[in-house]
Amino acid sequence: MPKLSGRLAVLTLCLIVAAPVASAAARPLPGTTPRAAPVAAASVSRFDSESGPAVVAAGAIVPGSVNRASLAVTATYAVDAAIAVSTGVIKVATTINATNHSGAGVDRFELNTIATRLGSPFSITSASVDGSPVTATVSDQTLLVPLGGVLPDGSSTQIKIGYLATLRTGTTGSNWMFTRYNGTLAMYRWIPWVSLNRPFDRPNHGDPFVTPSSPSVSVKLTLDRSMVVAAPGASLPTALSKTWQFTMANVRDVNLVLAPDFTVTRSTVNGIAVRAYSRPGGYSGTKLGDVSRAALAKEATRLGVAYPWASFTVVETAGGYGLESPSMVWIPSNTASASLTYLVYHEIAHQWFYGMVGNDQQREPFADEGAADMLARTVLGTLRGSRCAKDELDRRITGYSSSCYYETIYVQGANKLNSLRSTIGTTAFWNAIRTYLNANKFKLSTTKKLLEAIRAATSVNLVPTLHARFPTLY
Repeated sequence: MPKLSGRLAVLTLCLIVAAPVASAAARPLPGTTPRAAPVAAASVSRFDSESGPAVVAAGAIVPGSVNRASLAVTATYAVDAAIAVSTGVIKVATTINATNHSGAGVDRFELNTIATRLGSPFSITSASVDGSPVTATVSDQTLLVPLGGVLPDGSSTQIKIGYLATLRTGTTGSNWMFTRYNGTLAMYRWIPWVSLNRPFDRPNHGDPFVTPSSPSVSVKLTLDRSMVVAAPGASLPTALSKTWQFTMANVRDVNLVLAPDFTVTRSTVNGIAVRAYSRPGGYSGTKLGDVSRAALAKEATRLGVAYPWASFTVVETAGGYGLESPSMVWIPSNTASASLTYLVYHEIAHQWFYGMVGNDQQREPFADEGAADMLARTVLGTLRGSRCAKDELDRRITGYSSSCYYETIYVQGANKLNSLRSTIGTTAFWNAIRTYLNANKFKLSTTKKLLEAIRAATSVNLVPTLHARFPTLY
């Protein structure tokens, strides 16, 4: 998500798959009713493969507690949402069928949704595990759902969670991500999604999220007023309606943007169905579609890795920044014309770096922002020097100021990757990136894995130059 202002949108999200969290000392959690002897928790690597065993029958929770959650979960989402367009009140009910494949037991799920932070007033309306009520609680942007026991490795459960929230009415701060403003409704990360407890607050516009891919997400929307809904998915209708249903596969989140006056411009590129949603007074759908098709084609060619979904949606939003999600991007209507092409190319680059291969965006923003910016600027020929002093690239988003976050993680990150390309050779570099993307498709990865893929492609000793910019990794 580059630091450029613009218009907003509404996002839908239903996905999951994950990697593990190290075990902690056992202690009971609110709403937990231990059922017998505790199950020991094993320590596991934070990021495992997201592909897990087939979902087995629910009801496998055993007595005990381990004080442990994990990202290493394969989950599907079924979301039923009712939206009051005139008031911005939303009621969301989500059913999550999840299989634990983290290598050890878990006794809670940590579900991310920014509705807890931006949807004031916010309230949990229901929570159950395998049909039994539990007491879910809010921690920052996370819903903590106790399982009432331990879900062993390889076992499955069904979580149902419901909430009531109200969209904001402006675009200042982070409000643009979850708002009803200037005739549009925009919802980002509104679906409770398997995640880890990460802080929402940061001194910049960085993305404080980590979400694994889900093999299946289904969304049903019921509105009190007919709207056009911009969302990912090739089968989505484009006419005004009060009811909407669609499904997505292999996505990390699902965005929604609603407006009564969207014009939808359709086109195709390399077999990909492209839809551009525009509003009166903003960028034309033709313009958004033209730039999007060019970016999709040129970036896929440069990577040698096909765009991973059947359709792509670009939507004009009412404020905030450009924003990515799998198979869809938001482009603010007030984006300067001189910045539009770059912004679209950057957000589309995220279809590979974050959409296809995910990462912990709060803890390792370089892995997606640096890589996406390098791809976009390489294709456009717009690599440039940074306007901030050279800095380390391995901090969390909370470690960078508002004025230098973009210049460091994006611009310096892109330049660092380009210098590695120059050092090991263009062919070797892009072969390494291609190998990295294919090996981690629809999984969660890390900065270290990205850099190690580059190191594996050359006999040149890159450790000294990597240590200077990634001191915690080398």
